[in-house]
Amino acid sequence: MDFGFSIPGRGPLATREGIRALASRGEELGFACLGVPDHIVVPRNIDSRYPYSPTGSFPGAASGDCIEQLSIMSYLAGITNKVKILASVMVVPHRNAVFAAKALASIDLLSNGRVIAGVGAGWMAEEFKAIGAPSFADRGRVTDEYLEAFKVLWKQEEPVYQGNYVSFDDVTFLPRPVQQPHIPIWVGGESKAALRRTVTHGDAWYPVGSNPQFPLNTTARYSGALERLYRIADEHKRDPASIKLAYWAHWPNDGEPIILSDGQRHLFTGSADQIVEDIGVFRELGVQHLFFNFQREDISSSVRCMEAFVDQILSQLD
Repeated sequence: MDFGFSIPGRGPLATREGIRALASRGEELGFACLGVPDHIVVPRNIDSRYPYSPTGSFPGAASGDCIEQLSIMSYLAGITNKVKILASVMVVPHRNAVFAAKALASIDLLSNGRVIAGVGAGWMAEEFKAIGAPSFADRGRVTDEYLEAFKVLWKQEEPVYQGNYVSFDDVTFLPRPVQQPHIPIWVGGESKAALRRTVTHGDAWYPVGSNPQFPLNTTARYSGALERLYRIADEHKRDPASIKLAYWAHWPNDGEPIILSDGQRHLFTGSADQIVEDIGVFRELGVQHLFFNFQREDISSSVRCMEAFVDQILSQLD
């Protein structure tokens, strides 16, 4: 099992200095992966429900700031040497399919094969409209088609694809990514559609644990979701063992356990010993990649939180 954390794309830490400080120290400490969020613009008025808060409101929407995801990933490729660089997650319909495939392939080349394409269909209709993306209602179909097109472009010497939302032929798509046959695709999301997309298009399933509609914040809930994922894999004649498992505990943990309404402790909250226990359970379930949120009010506090995680938790692991 390896560990990663999120790089800020919005807010006071989303600066050249903040991104460099967190990424550099994280690599020094031995973290395996850096996750980069995706927003291109933040509309002033948002009626769409944000999936990962109990109220459905988008945190920090009033500030309206964001740095474009691929730009951050390119910057990280230049200032790090070993750590993987994960789109966490890319809203696939946000960008032209050929452009997105080319940009990811270019970053993979410049990072010497360190890119992971975390992908999702998106949740904010207002952002789709603002950037001229395909219809929000079609986002699932668009995402599936774009992922098929990505693989064609990354793998084939003479790529050709004819779809409802993207078509190309008579193109040279060189250089291809360092990673072959294609850049790893981690499918984000917790819904049945996300599970199906993982089976049909993904190399890994990468949910967030705190979606109120599909909560995965206890061992029993996560195990139940794994059972659903594996049933869908069986239906599609795919070996469940071929699907890697990643999980994002994106809530901050400040040492106090969060007790849920049913009396259970929220996963990855509480003392260092409790977090170690949770990591052990997830390791037994086959989870290979765990991501945490170390972002605090400033750079120094965030770095201290990261260092404490290594000293108090990772030091206890075999």
